[in-house]
Amino acid sequence: LEIQETVHNPTTQPWGGQFFVALNQTAPAEEKLGFGQLRTYQGLAYYTPNTPYKKLPFDALNEKTVSKSLMGGWIASQKHYFITAWIPPKHRSHTVMASKVANTFNRYSISLTGLTHHLQPKQSVHLLNQLYVGPELPNVLGTLSKGLELTVDYGWLWFISDALYWLLSHIQSIVGNWGIAIILLTLFIKLVFYKLSDTSFKSMARMKTLQPKIEALKKQHGDNKETLGPAMMALYKKEKINPLGGCLPMLIQIPFFIALYWVLMESVELRHAPFFGWIQDLSTKDPYYILPVVMGVSMLIQQRLGPQNPDPIQARMMLALPLIFTFMFLSFPAGLVLYWLVNNLLSIAQQWYCTRKYSTP
Repeated sequence: LEIQETVHNPTTQPWGGQFFVALNQTAPAEEKLGFGQLRTYQGLAYYTPNTPYKKLPFDALNEKTVSKSLMGGWIASQKHYFITAWIPPKHRSHTVMASKVANTFNRYSISLTGLTHHLQPKQSVHLLNQLYVGPELPNVLGTLSKGLELTVDYGWLWFISDALYWLLSHIQSIVGNWGIAIILLTLFIKLVFYKLSDTSFKSMARMKTLQPKIEALKKQHGDNKETLGPAMMALYKKEKINPLGGCLPMLIQIPFFIALYWVLMESVELRHAPFFGWIQDLSTKDPYYILPVVMGVSMLIQQRLGPQNPDPIQARMMLALPLIFTFMFLSFPAGLVLYWLVNNLLSIAQQWYCTRKYSTP
């Protein structure tokens, strides 16, 4: 909304007044999150040239009042997926003030106060401001005011999230389904890292062929870890195998997993976006927990395809990982679980192929 106000002094005396506007927000009730879930930001925020996106969490305003001067900029009240932002003229100086509303339990306010306008008798002044109330759409917010698109907060991996969101939205514009777009995006990521994953799976396949020799060393050295450890390292060196090489695919996925997590959590486009069948909202959990369970089974298959840990205690711990991840993903957005499931299935296919290809010396 563009809001134009005209202030006229009809008296015979000089008059002075300041432009003032405030956004009030009620702190939301404590939200119960699932295990491993992260909370999206809900609170107040403002812009300064030195800090393009400054958050003001409610807790920080309980004990103090924040006051800053800025030229242009904006103030905002954020909720999950939606934002209210007041955008004054770029060339005008304002004072931003944020605090807890006095004598209230959970009400907070952020305001803009302009410089004093001195009007002589019969003189007028015209003020033009913008107010945005609606969904957090980066492409829209970025056109309204500098830094306002940053309120779609992707965290410290924002540079990956921005790229993933751009690619995901372009794929969706072609296929017309956000779930299919997530699947195609997952395939694209796997293709980008195919060669590196191939190297890791090659190491895992060769590790699997070494299992008989490792078992022989264990029988030879028994429980003497002081001699068993160096003997196994000598074997790895002789065979030119890195025992940690198989961990690389998982480590590579983690930053993209976190970045895509925030994309799926912050993108209002996925709100109520259906996939197929029982998945009618990719931004919320699978109502029947089918995707998380299948994802857990796929993790178990991945483990069975790789070399087994010779240490029985560590082997049992690794066996528990699919169960832990399944439990954690029960409350995750269906779109995120879909990404992880498709990624696992593609990894299983690649791992099976590499195992057959590299199992023979």
